[in-house]
Amino acid sequence: MIRVLAIDDEPLALQQLVAYIRKIPFLELVAECQSALEAKELLNRESVDAVFCDINMPDLNGMDFVKSLSVPPLIVFTTAYSEYAVEGFKVDAVDYLLKPFGLDEFRRAANRLKDRLSLPAAASNETPEDDTIFVKTDYRVVKLTVSDIRYVEGMSEYLKIYLEGQKPVITLLSMKKMEEYLPPYFMRIHRSYIINLKKIQEVNKNRVILDADTYLPIGDNYREAFNNYLNTKFLGK
Repeated sequence: MIRVLAIDDEPLALQQLVAYIRKIPFLELVAECQSALEAKELLNRESVDAVFCDINMPDLNGMDFVKSLSVPPLIVFTTAYSEYAVEGFKVDAVDYLLKPFGLDEFRRAANRLKDRLSLPAAASNETPEDDTIFVKTDYRVVKLTVSDIRYVEGMSEYLKIYLEGQKPVITLLSMKKMEEYLPPYFMRIHRSYIINLKKIQEVNKNRVILDADTYLPIGDNYREAFNNYLNTKFLGK
């Protein structure tokens, strides 16, 4: 699922945008905002993959909002003003929807998002020869075996990668970037944790247990996706 945020200061336009998002099976609406300032505050608490954002808004317009983000998600601009198109692509917008746009145009933009977020072949290939990634740590570049990763902990701008039989590795990297490069048997269960689903020993209420000493919380925003995964593996009533 692609986690998205919808931003538009016009209530009817926002309502239409939200309705379109809900019609696309691979989009998950995280929140809807009526101002860029509200969206900026929300992004300090929530992780999203992409933003559908109006440009012409009071206080902080959509273009300046995107430029103000240190690590912006993917952006699809929505606006009634065609003169913003060139500037929109200068900030690497995935697409530019000119109002009024229909569902077919919106679906094409959503598919472009999906294409941009598709994992590289090497990242999704689980064969042993491709089961490696490289990260920078302590002025070195080290090779990690992906299947040895037990879980990843987010610590502000850094990640702490816990491995089987090795000391944890700390690297300067975002959780979003790590999610992009990990294969499908990894899942984010909390704002601060990505786990290797193959390493789960037990699920107890709101915690995932990897071993006798490792209990990781399941965040409210990730519980539904995690429960859906469990349901595909669950035997019995």
